[in-house]
Amino acid sequence: MMPVSPNMSEDLAAAVSVLYEEAELALIDRITRALAEGIDSPLWAELKLASLGNLRSAVEEIIAILQVDAASAMHEALAEAYDRGQQAAIVELGAVATGPALAAAAALPSAPAVDRLAAALVRETGPVHLRILRVAVDVYRSVIAEASAAPLLGAVTRREAAARALGKFADRGITGFVDRAGRAWNMTSYVEMATRSAVGRAAVEAHVDRLAAAGIELVVVSDAPEECPRCEPWEGKILTRQGAAGARTIEMEHATEDGQTVHVDVAGSLDEARADGLLHPNCRHNIAIYLPGLTRRREPTPSRASYEETQHQRYLERQVRAWKRKAAGAMDDDRKQAANTKVRAYQGRIRALVAETGLPRKRHREQLSTAR
Repeated sequence: MMPVSPNMSEDLAAAVSVLYEEAELALIDRITRALAEGIDSPLWAELKLASLGNLRSAVEEIIAILQVDAASAMHEALAEAYDRGQQAAIVELGAVATGPALAAAAALPSAPAVDRLAAALVRETGPVHLRILRVAVDVYRSVIAEASAAPLLGAVTRREAAARALGKFADRGITGFVDRAGRAWNMTSYVEMATRSAVGRAAVEAHVDRLAAAGIELVVVSDAPEECPRCEPWEGKILTRQGAAGARTIEMEHATEDGQTVHVDVAGSLDEARADGLLHPNCRHNIAIYLPGLTRRREPTPSRASYEETQHQRYLERQVRAWKRKAAGAMDDDRKQAANTKVRAYQGRIRALVAETGLPRKRHREQLSTAR
């Protein structure tokens, strides 16, 4: 059997999110260099405001390149995710389907579904591009204002004030994105979340489409380690591929014995479970074909750590990336060195956590791309 899970396509989201991470780093670098130039001049503020148009043009160029590259990368990621999902189903069906059922499952066209999923993802992430320019200009102006006011207040020098304001921006990144649950994200994290969700949906949808073509009505949810509270109620449950929600007992023909029926306890429909949180981005569960009378519940995989510890690992990874952004946007060597010290400190905490729990260290989640 080859079950399907959102995790089977998680790597594909990285190919998309890296483009936004590169764009964010390019913006930090562009704004830092623009503001650092001539900062000791008494006319610095006037010169910087006068060159705002140049910054705007540079940012618009970054956005234009990003839009083209991202749309292409999203389509490629979703096409690959859909293919993985359908191949997983074909492998499963190879063990149970024969003749016309297996042929129909293998021959379903994928291009229309991929185009539809890609168009939805492009629409969902479209507002990101509009906000990039606004945030870049706002940050540029706020740094000028803060740095210009600092000498008058006698608190810090203009250079120190500018570095402090840029450090705040580098720490946060481009923010202001809120998901359907009301959670706030920065740009790269928001796009990564949206893409992970989309490629996970693509893999599962392809899998279910092929099961439908072969006449398979039931799937079973795995029992995964380090599960989150949203998914735990659905572990090991049998679900209808589609249809009415709600738990019930149904009678179905035995998968291999003609004329024999079995009672199956169904927990609900797959759509109901997904609406309740199952198969969310980062979900460790998978679904597989359920064959009445044959499928036996698999032994659960022992957890290496608690769900809270997995979330703490993600927090530490975010801190590593945040301090790497600060280092990228530092205006002097001292601040860069201080930021890199913080990076090493958080990486040390990650090493301690994985040593204590046995969780795998995912170094790619600690990395920043090199800005183009």
